[in-house]
Amino acid sequence: MDLIDTHAHLYLPEFDADIDSVIKNALDNSITKIFLPNIDSSSIQSMLKLVEDSPETFYPLIGLHPTSVKENYQEELNLVKKWLNRNKFWGIGEVGIDLYWDKTFREEQMDAFRQQIGFSVEKSLPVIIHSRESFYEIFSVLEDFKGTRLTGIFHSFTGTISQAIKVVEMGFKIGINGIVTFKNSGLDKTVYEIGLENLVLETDSPYLAPAPRRGKRNESANLIYIAEKIADVFSCDLDIVKKVTSKNAMEVYKID
Repeated sequence: MDLIDTHAHLYLPEFDADIDSVIKNALDNSITKIFLPNIDSSSIQSMLKLVEDSPETFYPLIGLHPTSVKENYQEELNLVKKWLNRNKFWGIGEVGIDLYWDKTFREEQMDAFRQQIGFSVEKSLPVIIHSRESFYEIFSVLEDFKGTRLTGIFHSFTGTISQAIKVVEMGFKIGINGIVTFKNSGLDKTVYEIGLENLVLETDSPYLAPAPRRGKRNESANLIYIAEKIADVFSCDLDIVKKVTSKNAMEVYKID
C-alpha cells in the first residue's frame, strides 16, 4: 500500500545536492506521489523542472504563498493566472493568510487569497490553504464562496477541534504533518476527534521534520513516521492509514 505526500517543497535549494537520493528514499518507503505547492514567481521554474525530470512522481500546484504577498502582489497573481492557462496543475496552492510573522500586508493577503479562491472555482481545482494565526480571516473569505463546491486541504493544521469541525463541514480535508509527532503538541487529540476519513498526510519538506528526525531537514520519506503516529492515535493497522489517507488525497486532487 502506497502513501501520498500531499505537500512538499522538494524543488527548494535545500535539495539541490541530493534530490535523486531524496526521491529514492521516498520510493523505498512507498511514497509514490508527491504534490509540490508553489511559493511565488521565483520557485515556478525549479518546481516545473523537478516535475519534468520525474513526472511519474511529482504533481505541481500553482499559487502565491501569503508570506510572499508584498506591494507587487497583483503582478504575481497575474503570473499565476498566466501559468494556469498554459500548464497542467493539480491545485491552487500554497495560498492563504499568515499573520504570525507580519501583519503589514493583511488586507493584501486577504485580497490575494480571495482572487486565488476565484482561480480555484474557475478551474475546478482544489485549493491548498495556509492558515497560520488567521482562521478568522480565512473563514471570512471562504464564506463568500459558499455553494461553489470549493474543495481542498487546510495545510499544516494546528487549530482547535471546533475549527477542525468547521473545516470538515466546509468540505475540506485536513493536512497533518510532523507536528502531530511533537511532544505536547496536542494535535493527536484533535486528529482523533475529527477521524481518519477527514485526513491527508504531508511533510511540508524541508520544514517540520517529525520525531525522531526533528530538527533536521525534512524529506518525503519521513511521511512514514507521520503515518505510524496516526496509526497509533487510532489504534489501527498502518495499512489502514495508508489506504484511507491515500484515497482521500486522490479524491481531493481528482486522480483516478
